[in-house]
Amino acid sequence: MEDIDAIAALQDPVRRRLYEYVVAQGREVGRNEAAEAAGVARTLAAHHLDRLTEAGLLESGSRRLTGRSGPGAGRPAKVYTRARAERAVSLPARDYRTAAELLAEAAEQAGLDAGLCAAARRRGEALRGSAAPCGSLDEAMAMLAARGYEPHLEGTAETQDAESAEETTGEAAAVVRMRNCPFHAVSERFPPLVCGMNLALLEGLLGTDGPVRARMDARPGECCVVVEPSKNNID
Repeated sequence: MEDIDAIAALQDPVRRRLYEYVVAQGREVGRNEAAEAAGVARTLAAHHLDRLTEAGLLESGSRRLTGRSGPGAGRPAKVYTRARAERAVSLPARDYRTAAELLAEAAEQAGLDAGLCAAARRRGEALRGSAAPCGSLDEAMAMLAARGYEPHLEGTAETQDAESAEETTGEAAAVVRMRNCPFHAVSERFPPLVCGMNLALLEGLLGTDGPVRARMDARPGECCVVVEPSKNNID
């Protein structure tokens, strides 16, 4: 019932807009910023943000938003981020997570990584259907968002030589990173197995011979896979 109560807190449209805005930022958000984004008064935003915190959907803290410290830096402001706890509701009760963990454990012990990745790639291709491989990062972001990955575009100098990328594209290269892993609970227990499966699924979904590609680039707090322009599209 606790999960039902938490999710029911999102029924209010203003509260849901505030929650979605905080989640989409991937960082701490202050009350003023959230209020402006939702188009409501600060006092109303503060009320709903605190309700979301009480429901366990957000976590709150305090820090100085000016970036300064010492005298004259101002008082710390209350800030919010998405809660780390996972919420799920199934009526009647189902326990797919335990089944997934048992299957992952059996696959790992039996050394079925390659078979699992092959099945995941086929599933991704089936989800794409007769459509051509994904044609752009914008198209990839739309596909990933529809599957709950919460993608966002990020300029990067870590993944490739930015100077050479600028020579061919006129701007710094970018990658799509994802703030959410739909398989997070199972991937925490079986990271190599599940992350490999996830990569294969996205390779099938996006295609491997088009303008974009998926590759592994794990970073704490995010999905283990990133999507970027394929090398053939850059060179």
